[in-house]
Formats: sequence, C-alpha cells, structure tokens
Amino acid sequence: MIKRILFFGLLTVGILFTLSACKTVAVLPTKTPVKNVDVGALASKIKANYPKVNRLRSRIRAVYDDGKRQQQLVVQLRMEAQKSVWMSASMVIPIAKILITKEGVSFYEKFQKNYFEGNFELLNAPFKTSFSYNDVENILLGKPFIDPDVGKWKQISNPQYYILLPQKNKAGLQPTLFFDPTTFLLKEQRFLIPGSLQNLSIRYTNHQRIQGEYIPQQIEITLSDGGNLQQLTLEFTRTELPSTLSFPFEIPQGYKQISLE
Repeated sequence: MIKRILFFGLLTVGILFTLSACKTVAVLPTKTPVKNVDVGALASKIKANYPKVNRLRSRIRAVYDDGKRQQQLVVQLRMEAQKSVWMSASMVIPIAKILITKEGVSFYEKFQKNYFEGNFELLNAPFKTSFSYNDVENILLGKPFIDPDVGKWKQISNPQYYILLPQKNKAGLQPTLFFDPTTFLLKEQRFLIPGSLQNLSIRYTNHQRIQGEYIPQQIEITLSDGGNLQQLTLEFTRTELPSTLSFPFEIPQGYKQISLE
C-alpha cells in the first residue's frame, strides 16, 4: 500500500491553464464559462488563487481500490514548501514513513523491515516523464504543474468548466485541465501516459479554506488502461498551517534495502 501511495504521489505531471482568445473578455466569476476568454486575464485569475502555504500539516484518510480489493490507511502529512514532504502511515499501529525532498525519496516499512532510498528517476524512467519534488507539492496543494503563462493553450467549449488543452502536441504527458468558473480553482487534470494506453486523472472534489487559503480537502487519483482501474482517494482532515514543523526520519538499524523496480 505504501508503494502505491508513493507511486500515485509521484505519478502526476503537467497541467495547463490558458485559452485561445478570439476577443478580449473581462474574466469575472460566473456560473458558466465565458467563451473565447482572454488567456492572459484567465491565467492571472488562476494564479492569484494559488494557495500561499509555507508549512502544512494534515491527517489523511487514504483509500486504495483496484476493483477487487480495498485497503485503507491513515497518513499523517507534514510539508514545508520547497523543502520536504513527510508522511507517517498507520493501520491501527504505525507501519511506515516516507520522506520526499528535492534530492529524492526515502521510506521504510515495519512489517518486513525493508527500506528504500533513491531519486525520482526510478519512477520517471518507465513512463518517460520528468516528475520532480515540485510536482508532489503541486498535487497536494491543488496547483498545476505548468503555469498558465507557459506555452500556448486553447479552450474547449464546456457548459460547466474552463477546459484547457495545449495548442500544439508535444512529447511527454499531454494535459487536459478543468477549472471552476466561479472560484478559478483546479478541479481536474487528465493525462495520457506516453507510450501506453494508460490514462491518469487527478480530481479535486472539494476544497477547504484555511487562513484565507484554498486547500484541497479531497483528492481522487485514478489510473486506467481502458480495462483495469486503480483509484487512490485522499481525504484531508485536521488540516492546519503551523508556524514550525519537524520531520523526524531515521531508518532503523537492521532493515534491508530494497529496489522498487
């Protein structure tokens, strides 16, 4: 289960925000999306709503479901922007810890007394992606992996969301982004994994406002190949933005180093 959480936590990339503008239209909160919205104005609205978070602490109810079985964990999360993401998972008793930094990923689990230390290339190589520490933070904070003013994008007409697609096909993950026209918050991002039939979807089904910042309250991460479907649901509770945090992590003596390949 810990490997799956790590897999889904790192397996997410690229997002878009921008629209092809046929005419300039003021971007204001509306119940339905504005057609031919001005790309620059929409990008400014979206980026203005990015949560400004230095430190975050939360309790997460994580549920993994592959259609055949369901597993549940409680995860204590701590995050300091541009520094560390720390998780301690338990099933009644503590079972594992994960530490993600810009240098790489480390974790250990207590059942079989195994541990892992490595960089992001371990997960990027099979999917020909370039996930990084920043992408992990973006997932947790409900932010896109690519800012709205990077590259050129086009708007897909939809009665419920602003849907954005890149204007030109490029190598790597091709994102489709869904934004709420009232709050300008990211509601979903979809990707086709290069060289495969797999689709990745990250949905932000609910947000909570803490100290004036909009923080995801529930995230649904789904991986599908057209036949099989795996889903990880993360429900954030007791979320707070503390002034200080610690990240206790030390691999116990006697544990065996493993590879996730």
